[in-house]
Amino acid sequence: MKKTNRFLHYICPLFKKSRMTEELFEQLEFIENPLFETIIDDLLQQQYSIVNDFFSSEEVEVLRNSLLAKYEADRFKKSAIGNRTNEEIDKAIRGDFILWMDEKNANEAELLFFKKINDLVNYLNKTCFLGILQKEFHYAVYPTGTFYKRHLDTFQNDDRRKLSIVCYLNEDNWLRENGGELTIYTEKEDLDILPLPGRVVIFESQVLEHEVKVVKASERMSITGWLKTR
Repeated sequence: MKKTNRFLHYICPLFKKSRMTEELFEQLEFIENPLFETIIDDLLQQQYSIVNDFFSSEEVEVLRNSLLAKYEADRFKKSAIGNRTNEEIDKAIRGDFILWMDEKNANEAELLFFKKINDLVNYLNKTCFLGILQKEFHYAVYPTGTFYKRHLDTFQNDDRRKLSIVCYLNEDNWLRENGGELTIYTEKEDLDILPLPGRVVIFESQVLEHEVKVVKASERMSITGWLKTR
């Protein structure tokens, strides 16, 4: 089984393999992307992928400046739990401030971000038939003392989120003592992931519970979002 089809086979159980679908896959023309193939293999084997330097230091700086400009302009709002149709602010569960991103009205930095994300989405759809048709992303700032308790990135009234993506925009000198780790709970271990600049974490939204540990110093900055089916 081709590795691009392995992901299709295991992550998309409703997809029925057949000679016709194999032939269809053979006819698809694409250039193999080693980074995206690694992400696919990681998701297949462990349901998450950690990619260091997905964004270069120069790209991180541009995106960080975009976030900070909007944060300092007081455009962020207190985060809520639940989806947009059923939001509720609860500081005992999460304490970050967010600003939703609009690709249609994106600035130059955000266009850079969406270009890379769209390349990934197109690759997943072409090689794995994931059917990702929508995406949603927001900037996120966790001030000192804030956190997000353990949860799943899915809702009782909306299960369209398939893959969660977190892109870290912190300064290069982010220390472990600063806290703010993303903890992913797998069957084998509790994995603590430092929010290092340029690092991207991708995981299955409906499978892996996770949390953001308390930020002990500085401000934790990221772009967080989801790839969604219809």
